[in-house]
Amino acid sequence: MSLFSAIRMASNTLRADQIALQVAGQNIANAETPGYIREEVILKPAPIQKLGGLPMGLGVEVAAVIQKIDHFLEERLRASVSDRAGAEVREQTFHQLEGLIGELNETDLSSDLTRFFASISEILNQPESTSARNLAVLQGQTLTQNIRRLYERVNQVRSDLNSRVDDIADRINKLIEDIRRLNIRIAETEGGDVSQSDAVGLRDQRLQDLEELASLIDIRVEEQPSGGVAVYSGGFFLVYEGTARQVSVARRSDRGLAISEIRLDETNSPLEVNSGELHGLLVARDSILGGFLDQLNEFSAALISGFNQLFSSGQGLTGFSTVTSTNAVVASDIPLDSAGLPFPPRNGSFQIQLYNTQTGTIRTYTIRVDLLGHTPKTTLQDIADQINAIDGLSASIDAGGRLTIRSTSSDQVFAFANDTSGLLAGLGINTFFTGSNAGNIGINPVVASDPSKFAASRGGIGADTQLAEELAGFGDKPLDDYGGLSLHELYDRMVAEVTQGSAIAKAEADSARTFENTLRGQKLAVSGVNLDEEVVKLIAYQRQFQVSARFIKTLNDLIEILVSI
Repeated sequence: MSLFSAIRMASNTLRADQIALQVAGQNIANAETPGYIREEVILKPAPIQKLGGLPMGLGVEVAAVIQKIDHFLEERLRASVSDRAGAEVREQTFHQLEGLIGELNETDLSSDLTRFFASISEILNQPESTSARNLAVLQGQTLTQNIRRLYERVNQVRSDLNSRVDDIADRINKLIEDIRRLNIRIAETEGGDVSQSDAVGLRDQRLQDLEELASLIDIRVEEQPSGGVAVYSGGFFLVYEGTARQVSVARRSDRGLAISEIRLDETNSPLEVNSGELHGLLVARDSILGGFLDQLNEFSAALISGFNQLFSSGQGLTGFSTVTSTNAVVASDIPLDSAGLPFPPRNGSFQIQLYNTQTGTIRTYTIRVDLLGHTPKTTLQDIADQINAIDGLSASIDAGGRLTIRSTSSDQVFAFANDTSGLLAGLGINTFFTGSNAGNIGINPVVASDPSKFAASRGGIGADTQLAEELAGFGDKPLDDYGGLSLHELYDRMVAEVTQGSAIAKAEADSARTFENTLRGQKLAVSGVNLDEEVVKLIAYQRQFQVSARFIKTLNDLIEILVSI
């Protein structure tokens, strides 16, 4: 080997050691940098040359600078990030819902129900007292206000989650565009040949973007020969090397809320997600909170319809001179069971009791509601005609489809009894509650303005408290329309499902966090910077650099000797 070949060999070694020292320094400098992947120098023997027929090496050279990364582990980690993000959204939603229900304090609906039915029991002790009936009305107002408040607050949380869905669409678009641009820059930097050095800084940034995207939606990542990646969600690709597909937000109505749905612009197809923050938000908004609202509506409907059907067959301390239904039909000539009433009636009848306040005489009339299939079904106009046939009463239907009944004599009042059809409850005549669900439940303004109209009697106006006994026990009465469950059981089931769902969501979130932390530990072992190892490498490369420098000095001395000869 000539002296110049030896100098070239030493130069190659110095250059390789210099790069190795720089990489070790880079690792040490970024030991605490989030998302940094440890870099490694790949060395290989330099090309050989022949001298006098003998192959002689030219030292060492740097083949590449690459990241120490386990791509399979990265894929598992991204999946665990998606699972954890979705589970945490569900966990947080259940926690909020439990706080709104407030079952462990004295302002929950269970306590309101107990106080309401207890106030009705007080009427039994003071049957002639308007104040006792007024207390029942006030407790009913508190109950309905708290039901509406709970409904509105849960709906507000749904709206907040929906706003986060809108925000996620923007974040997805930004991330996939960032990944697309990084794909191009990485391909340009690496020359499209993955056997060469990695574009380490750019790849670190892309890994972070991929993990952030995985926290939003579940994705599948495939690296391409060019160094770019293809990113898939469901059956669609979002990024393919230098191409990206944007998403947008579409609206649709669900339970009275205009909810957002993320769609792929190019195909106008909903983005299919099974995990990630977006999936967690959709489940929380539509299933957890939406499902709770469905149950709250069911509970409220059971309270309104069941209580009103009892209440409408009773009498208060005073009768009516005029009354107007709170609910309307879509048309007066349509059969009542398909006329758009919130609680459709059934075949049966109800009674109207006409009282002469001067003579004390009582006349009772039966109003038939025929809704069987083999006969012409009763319409609201038919009901008005039957009432108009009664001497002393008149009935009319306004343009809005509401029925008004009036006494035609100033010395006569009327009351209702024995409704087997449920029509009075459906129309909202002689009822206590108004509305049809948790969002619009209220107290009938007739009773609210005149508590003496609170129906506690079954035997006539102010005659007894038989109905009050039934109303006070309504909370524990099995309801045929709800599988034999009582009102209290419907409420307990609703709360129990929230409590159980919360416990399951917390367990799933804890499990997802634990699994993610385990995978991050494994990643740290593979891709993290170990300062002890880097210091050892630093010393080794430093000594090698020093020896190479001394070798060059020796060669330089030999050249000087040759020159001086």
